[in-house]
Amino acid sequence: MYSSKAGGILVHFIAWLLFISLIVGFVSFSRRGIYVSPDFLSVPYISFFAVYIALFYLNYSLLIPQLYLKKKYAYYFAVAAVLLLVIYFLRPFEQIMMHNRPRFEQMPGPPSFREGIPPSPGFRFPQQPFHAQRPFRIDIVSIILFVMIWSLGMALQIVKQWRYTEQRATLAEAEKATAELSFLKAQIHPHFLFNTLNNIYSMAVLKSEHTPAAILKLSNIMRYVTDEVKRNFVPLEKEVAYISDYIDLQRLRLSNKVQLDFSVTGNIEGKQIAPLILMTFVENVFKYGISNHEPAVIKIQIAVEKNAIVFFCQNRIPRSQNKTESTGIGISNTRKRLEHLYPGKHSLTIYNANEQYTVQLTLQV
Repeated sequence: MYSSKAGGILVHFIAWLLFISLIVGFVSFSRRGIYVSPDFLSVPYISFFAVYIALFYLNYSLLIPQLYLKKKYAYYFAVAAVLLLVIYFLRPFEQIMMHNRPRFEQMPGPPSFREGIPPSPGFRFPQQPFHAQRPFRIDIVSIILFVMIWSLGMALQIVKQWRYTEQRATLAEAEKATAELSFLKAQIHPHFLFNTLNNIYSMAVLKSEHTPAAILKLSNIMRYVTDEVKRNFVPLEKEVAYISDYIDLQRLRLSNKVQLDFSVTGNIEGKQIAPLILMTFVENVFKYGISNHEPAVIKIQIAVEKNAIVFFCQNRIPRSQNKTESTGIGISNTRKRLEHLYPGKHSLTIYNANEQYTVQLTLQV
């Protein structure tokens, strides 16, 4: 990473050196091809290069990341218009040209008529400097340079963001390929599957009317896990239906000591969510929040807002439960998925206090 940053700094340095060389080469020759050594330490030269270097990095490092990429287009273009107006009045290129003009005028020219020598063919009488004829003129070169520098900063930042997105997508795909099997094992592990099948078998023996519905729910869960997990995002209603089926099957083994509160509020239609992103927490609620000897209260809530999905779950940790067991690889994998799929668009809070384990996850959608 260090060599990459050093290489980037070197590229920027060479690019600015080339830019300075082109400008100096252009303004240092008169129309007659006479070279004038540039005065780099003069105020016009220093101001010119400082202005354009500052413009580039202000746009590249601050305005584009903080305004344009965050879709604050009105603010971004308003700032661009103000800076263009500043360039219009400062006229940095015109200033260095005017700084060199007196030096051009000191160069040897045609002989004077007072010496009795007629002018050569094509000679024109020196005219008054253009800036003296008009009080103000448009510095079109400064404006063109502004547009070029501004566009270059935007192009480089867009390419940088595109490369970052490609790298993130590649990394996400690589981790997803290795994590799919762990999702299958973690979410539909043999313990849950065997318990559910045993419960359904008992229901079938007793000829319970709920047996077909239980079989259908288990079938839906298996189909969802094997099919939808391959996608980055799925409709929220499918994820909610999957969680609901999972909870309903878990109810089959719950005793009267367990109080379960599951609710979904808001409009779930038209929203997308990463598949199984909530299941680690839902599974942990049943895995660590239930005891055969102590009463338990479980809360699982999904609230859908205009631009966010808020997930909340809470369970009491029985005294006999080893609290360290609840911090496994499932939550670690979920954190990584959140970083890849919701970068800067999620908030995960997990805290354990007063024998209550609480999780609150907010996803910006």
